[in-house]
This record gives sequence, structure tokens and C-alpha cells, in this order.
Amino acid sequence: MKQLQDVDLKLLRVFMTIVKCGGFSAAQAALNLSQSSISEQMANLETRLGVTLCERGRGGFRLTEHGMATYEATQRLLMAVDTFCMDTSALKQHISGKLYLGIIDNTISDADSPLARALRQFVARGHDVHLDVYIGTPAELEERVLDGRLHIAVGHFPLRVAGLSYIQLYQEQDGLFCSRYSPLFKTADTETQLFNHIATSHIVARGYLQQQDLKQLRVSKAAATVDNIEAQAMLILSGAYIGFLPIHYATRWVEAGDMRQIDPARFCSHWPFTAITRRGIPQPTVLRAFMADLLPRVESPRLL
Repeated sequence: MKQLQDVDLKLLRVFMTIVKCGGFSAAQAALNLSQSSISEQMANLETRLGVTLCERGRGGFRLTEHGMATYEATQRLLMAVDTFCMDTSALKQHISGKLYLGIIDNTISDADSPLARALRQFVARGHDVHLDVYIGTPAELEERVLDGRLHIAVGHFPLRVAGLSYIQLYQEQDGLFCSRYSPLFKTADTETQLFNHIATSHIVARGYLQQQDLKQLRVSKAAATVDNIEAQAMLILSGAYIGFLPIHYATRWVEAGDMRQIDPARFCSHWPFTAITRRGIPQPTVLRAFMADLLPRVESPRLL
């Protein structure tokens, strides 16, 4: 495809819908098109691009390598188109378009998070903005902000990645937890006894904080690794593992008697949560407007 035309944008949007729906049949309702019409438009797109984008048949719908690369490139392209529309709308003192927001998983119960308040204020201003929210791991969020698929992401990012700006928002407190089925649930050990019990326990560690988790517990390796908090809680609740959880997230099980926080004075950490944006490029108007609502209650926001 030497030159992008209006028809190409239309076909690419059809392609994006098919991928999000998981196949041609599932996309019929979303596109309000027949399966034969969808097949025809996909054939036209593949002809214009000169590559095969997907395979469909008895094995189901699957993107080819070219299809996956085209899907990711299309995400960036359509986001750029949306940003252009928003910036031109801003010339008329009217903010419209899409805001692409990324969030780390399971922060909804954290009263210290400013996100709910910021979203409430942002929507109340009457902007004509469609919000597109992606939940992911720290590494996924950083990657998507870097390549332009997200305008902004909020989470805990242990490492600093070149090309990103980090603004500290608040801190999340976590602790060490076990299930009521764990031998540690009813013990009140001395320090030596406690670490002996930990040494013989199965540890579940968070992939993005694994070394910090293991260092606190004075062990060399984990028996399980997860990339999200829900999986962490599931393994701890089984009684077969112990591990760290955010205090706000674990409260429901502690109050129900299904979990216990182990030695809160000893195993307690505060992790900084930050907002990340892409460094070195002009921020679209919609992002600047959202940042204005996200940051006011942050005392002296710090670029990290």
C-alpha cells in the first residue's frame, strides 16, 4: 500500500473490529454487516496490503504474523487519527475524541488512588470523549505508552524506562498474607521460628517485584510466579502458598476470616504509584485535560 486512502481506513477499522470480536461471525453484529460482506472487505484489505492477515476455518480464527503486525500498526494509526481529530476540535474550544488509559490490575479498592475522583471530574466537565481502558502488567503498560497505543497509564513501575515520564501520584501499602488453611494462620512465632516456617513454605511472588518479595522473606526462589494480583490472591487463598498482597485488596478476606496478615510490623512495604506518559512528544489536548483532573490533589507532583 503506497498511499493511505479513506477506503483503507474503513477497511482497517473493519479488521480491528473482527480481531476484537474474535472472528468474522462474531463481528457481524458489531459491524452490522453480513459475513459475506465482511469476507469481501477483508479480501480487499489483504489485496491492498499484499499480505494474508488471518486464517479462518475449522481451527477457528487466527491472525498470521503479518496480521498481528498490521493489528498493532493499525492501533497506532487509529490512535494518531483520533489525536488529530481531538486537537482540531480543541481549536473550537471543544474537546472530543478518545482517551486511551492504562491501569494496573485490582486497584479499585484502594481509597488512596486518585483515579475514580479524576474520572468523575473529567466526565462531569461535559467533554465529548470516549474512554478506552486497558488493564495490564507494568511491562505491558510501559510498552503500550511507548509505542503510542496508550496516552497514559497508572500503576507501580519498579524500573525506569527511557522515553517515559513518571509522575508520582500516591503509595500503595502491602503486607504478607496466608490463608486460614496455612500452618502460619494461627502461629505467633519468634523471629527465628517465623523465618524457619517461611523457609519451608511455598512462596508465590509477583513477577514484577519478585526480587524484592524474596529479599524480604530471606529466601532464594519462589515456588510460583504471577503477573497479576488476582492470581496472587487465588494461590494464597488455596492455603498452599504465602505471598504479598496490597492491604486494601486483602481486607475483604481478612475480615471474613479467610486470610491473616503475617507480622504486619515486619512485612510492610509502601510502593509508589505513578502516571506514565511518553516523553518528548506534544501531549494531545485530551490528555492535558485529563491530567489537569488527575493531578490537583497530588501535593507537589514529582517527575521521576
